[in-house]
Amino acid sequence: MTRGVPDSCPGVLRLHEAADGPLARIRVPGGRLEPAQVQALAEAARDLADGNIELTSRGNVQLRQVRDAEELTNRLSAVRLLPSHTHERVRNIIASPLSGRVGGLVDVHPLVPALDAGLLAAPRLADLPGRVLFTLDDGRGDVSGLGADIGVHAVRAQEFALLLAGRDSGVRLSTAHAVDVMLAAAHGFLALRGDDAGRWRLHDIEHGADRVVDLLGLSPVTDRLELPVVQSIPIGWLEQEDGLVSLGAGVRLGCLPARTAEFLAAIERPIFVTPWRGLVVTDLEEWAAEQIVRVLAPMGLIFDADSPWLLVSACAGQPGCAKSHTDVRADVSDAVGTGRVLPAAHPIESGAADPAPGPPGPETAARHHVPETPTAATDVSVAGRQHWSGCDRRCGRPRGEITDIVATDKAGYRID
Repeated sequence: MTRGVPDSCPGVLRLHEAADGPLARIRVPGGRLEPAQVQALAEAARDLADGNIELTSRGNVQLRQVRDAEELTNRLSAVRLLPSHTHERVRNIIASPLSGRVGGLVDVHPLVPALDAGLLAAPRLADLPGRVLFTLDDGRGDVSGLGADIGVHAVRAQEFALLLAGRDSGVRLSTAHAVDVMLAAAHGFLALRGDDAGRWRLHDIEHGADRVVDLLGLSPVTDRLELPVVQSIPIGWLEQEDGLVSLGAGVRLGCLPARTAEFLAAIERPIFVTPWRGLVVTDLEEWAAEQIVRVLAPMGLIFDADSPWLLVSACAGQPGCAKSHTDVRADVSDAVGTGRVLPAAHPIESGAADPAPGPPGPETAARHHVPETPTAATDVSVAGRQHWSGCDRRCGRPRGEITDIVATDKAGYRID
């Protein structure tokens, strides 16, 4: 598959001109933010943008309505959130957020800075498209189903499966070789991609995963892992193996107000942005964790695993997106506030990763009845995981089993 045009994924140095103003996306390898970085983001959101920090499905963050790109660049560089002007868009690394603290076969977080350093040190890897994704899963299976171009998944304490194009390649690696092989696979992807800038992801290349394995000169095993898509949001009180506590917090529609971020920075503990648009505050004493919940829950952070806010996601909608037919986030908020987002009957888990969302074709139309008269926003009532979209592009749609609620050009929504 080729799209014919280079990817236009935004960064800090290349802003996206959204309908409501310039948007900057800041890569956060492994999702880890230090207190000074959280504070810098909060100040930048307040001083230079719309006052909010948006969390993305890759554990990155973004700022909308950026008014001074040069000043933003300077502030982010000062706290090591922009360590390279050439490689800034390629540092898309997701790691199991609780690794090394709660569960898992091995702590994958030490691999994050090693992989990031390897990316930054290779001039050729600056040519990776901004959509290429790396994942590091500690064996619990929380991030391996997210469709990484290149990833590793722990199968035992000192052994990983190499994932390519979202699937188990059959290659098995020691911990000592995991990062080097991932970097070699990235070089292999670029070699196969050649001059075709329209190939944004490894799965865009026919038999790309198998061809990368051939380039690596490695022999795959026969048995392959299944990599289900799991909705695995860390929420609430999480007891760490060292006796300390982590707090998992949901963020409504992934939009974190700058003032709330300043309170988080003041905790002076590492914070992880999760690919479910939430946060994990780590390494807390019990008394501190109790105080944090008391302060931040009234400010809108979600510590209740049964909250309906954890079932919904949405695209930017109006006014941020010119293609959107409506203010999607306002409609979602109204649905949650009026009790129209209903609990799922059972936990949701799906098998193979979903393809990238796009306009529904003939097969989609056959599966889902599209009503002639769309449902009014105030009448939409859906159970379980759901994604609200302002148009048929369905931007930001999570992987896995989910109900699509799509705005139409007839002043309403259809439910797919």
